[in-house]
Order: sequence, then structure tokens, then C-alpha cells
Amino acid sequence: MAGRILVVDDVATNRIVMKVKLAAACYTVDQAENGASALAAARETRPDLILLDVMMPDMSGLDVCRALKRDPATASIPVVLITALSDRDAKMEGLEAGADDFLTKPVEEVTLLARVRSLLRAQDGVRELQMRDDTVSAFGFAEAASGFEGKDRPGQIALVAPGPRGAVLWKSAIDDRLRAQVRIIPRETALSEATSDASEAPDVFVISADLAQRNEGLRLLSDLRSRPGTRHAATVMILPEGDSERAAIALDLGASDVLHDPFDAKELAIRIGVQLDRKRQSDRMRAGVRAGLEAAITDPLTGLHNRRYALHRMEQMIERNGADLAVMMIDLDFFKTINDQYGHAAGDQVLQQVAHRLRAQLRANDLLARIGGEEFLVVLSDTDHAGAIDCAERLRNAVGGKTFNLARDTLPVKVTASVGLALPGDQGPSPKADMLIRQADAALYGAKAHGRDRVSQVSVTAA
Repeated sequence: MAGRILVVDDVATNRIVMKVKLAAACYTVDQAENGASALAAARETRPDLILLDVMMPDMSGLDVCRALKRDPATASIPVVLITALSDRDAKMEGLEAGADDFLTKPVEEVTLLARVRSLLRAQDGVRELQMRDDTVSAFGFAEAASGFEGKDRPGQIALVAPGPRGAVLWKSAIDDRLRAQVRIIPRETALSEATSDASEAPDVFVISADLAQRNEGLRLLSDLRSRPGTRHAATVMILPEGDSERAAIALDLGASDVLHDPFDAKELAIRIGVQLDRKRQSDRMRAGVRAGLEAAITDPLTGLHNRRYALHRMEQMIERNGADLAVMMIDLDFFKTINDQYGHAAGDQVLQQVAHRLRAQLRANDLLARIGGEEFLVVLSDTDHAGAIDCAERLRNAVGGKTFNLARDTLPVKVTASVGLALPGDQGPSPKADMLIRQADAALYGAKAHGRDRVSQVSVTAA
């Protein structure tokens, strides 16, 4: 089934009619006849969506909605209020109670199903992000997400209206009701921002379905949803009054919400605010997942890649570059004496500075990783024998060529490095990553045996 929906209505006929419509669309439908049973069912079955009648005998749908949103176990379940009331105050109260939409009876089937599809699709996206975020947390990589850079900046709202007058009216309707930067942009600017950095794109677009031409806003919506810079932006589509068919099309194209013109200024502000909050929540989870994945492949002390990433990346480089590749193992000489004499904090400072010096000598497409306590791996791509030797000497000199400044009361410390260099031979297939590392490690032992602070090399040919 496509999703589980809880239908709450005190009139059995209404529940049955709704169940028939939803079951025909392959949804699993549960029913509740009053507010108390609705709350119990929501906690027990955790439906994907709740369709909630406003007028019920024991407690109103508004009170049920507030109770659902207060309970952490049910707060994330989307709620659509359905009622015969069509006055403004009832709608505003419903939206402020946390409802995702407010539909007036009799509800058109095409409108209902389009809204259901849209909310379930959004809910699936949130759940997928949550699962990834939970997985990251389970492996202990969640702390890096604390630096989410968008948490304190005001929301960015872009208005794409059919003409200057309409845009100004929209802007004046929401300027004083939202903590956000609201700007009016033409369709062309929206498209150019769709191809730019996602961090600079608006959080929410408000777009008229008809711009210079009919349905031009719908085509813009499709463009925004398909491009990296604006794929995750929320979109509120503005349609003519009574245009339920195109409202359904807009939701199926990926609109986050729809509103019919003429609309209430407060309602537009509330709907934008809801979309802005959801966008920020999704951004935080995406940032957490990205940070967690980065932490999983990064050495926390030096910021370099770790062994896990290095082995995978090496295999890719070997497959792409074949014999035009060199591998180095770099080990700091007598590093234990640094920790013993100056303390582990000083040793950590040396490792951080070494990482910085090594990175400064390498190209962007070269691989540098910390794979042990004081051991570093370097993989050069697109290099020949002479170039590899020259780079190895530069790396050795970058470490030992100047002293390391530690604590204020400590004299500068001299640290040297030994380098083992493995170069694939010209004959036979390219060797595997682990073979190259073993050969570079053997060369490193040779450098250590011959006095340290030197480069030792071997030539490798795969069997």
C-alpha cells in the first residue's frame, strides 16, 4: 500500500465515503469516530496522514490537532482539517493549530487525492532524511552537524508574480508577518538561481501559475524542482479562485502548497511560515547527514581523509590512472619522544602542522590521508618517476626543513620524516591498492634502516 491514512469523523457515512475514495487509490484506511479515539489510534498505529473533521461531539478537530502537535510521538504526522465551515476565522484557527491544510466540504476528489499525494511524498522525504540522520548518529558522527550554518539567518522568500502591481501587493501582505527577507524577482532570475549554489537560493518561492503566459508559472515550478540549486526549496503556487484542476497539477509537479487568489494576507504568511520551518528542518537533517558522512571518512585531528576513505579512493585512482600513479608512506621519525617529552597535546599540534605542510605541497587531485598514529599516505596521480621522486623530497623537506613551534615556554622542536615510495612497473596489469601500500611500507622501512629523514623507493609490478 502507498500509505496509511486515519479518517476521523463522527458521521459514519462520511467516513465510509472517504474510505472508498482512498482505498480505490490503494491507501490503507483506518477510522475513528471521535477525538479521543483519534488520539489513541494516532499513537498506536502512527498513520502517515490524518484527515480530521472539525465538528465532533466530544472535542473539536482543532483541539485534536493541537493535542497531536503537542505530543512528540504524533507531532510530525500531517493533518488535513475537513469541515463545512468556510469562514476566514475557522481557517486561520486551523492553520495556526498546526494543520497542513484546510479543506471545505464537499471536498472534490481530485483536490483531496492531490493533497494526499503531496503530503505523503513530503512525509516520505522527511522520514528518509530522518533515517539517514539516525544512522549517522548511531555510528557516533552526529556532533559535526552542530555547525549548521543556516540556523540563524532569516528566511529568504522570492515572489514571482505576473506583474509589478501583483508582486507589490504580495510583498506588502507578508512583509510585516514574517521574519524573512522578501524580494520580488522575475522568472528569468528564478531560473538563474536554480543553477547557482543552493546555499544562496531562496528558501521559499511564491509563484503565480500564470505569468506572461498561461501555465508559465507551472513550467517554472517544474524547472525549479529539477535543478540542483532549487530542488529543495519550498514552493507555494498561487492559482485563480476555483481552479482545483490546476491546483492538483501543481501539487503533483512538486509544489509544497497551493493558495487561491484572492487570498487572505494572514493565510499566505502562515503557509509561507510553515514551509519555511519545514525547509529549515530538512536543511538541518541534510546538513547532519553530510557532516556525519564527512566525519566517517575524515581524521578528526588533522582534517585529512582516513584509511577507510583512502583505500576506496586509491582503487578509483588506480582504475583511472593505471601506471601513472605513485604511492608514498610517510612516517615521522622518533615521534614517541615528542609525546614523552612535551605531552600528547604537543604531539597533536605537530601532527596538525605536518598535515598542513604536506597538503600545501600537493595538487588538488592528489590523495593525502592519515592512516595511523604518525603515518601518512600520499597517492600521486598523473605522474612519472622523476616527478614522484621530486615530490617525495619536497614532502620530506616540508616536514624537516623547519622547526615546529609548540607551547610558549617550549623551544622550537625539530621533527623529520622518512618516506617510502612505490612506483608501479611498466609491465602487467595495475596492482591493487593494498599491494602498493605494502610495497611503500617496505620502502619506508628501508628509509628507517638507512638512517631516517630520507626517501627510499621500490618499483612494483603486479603478478
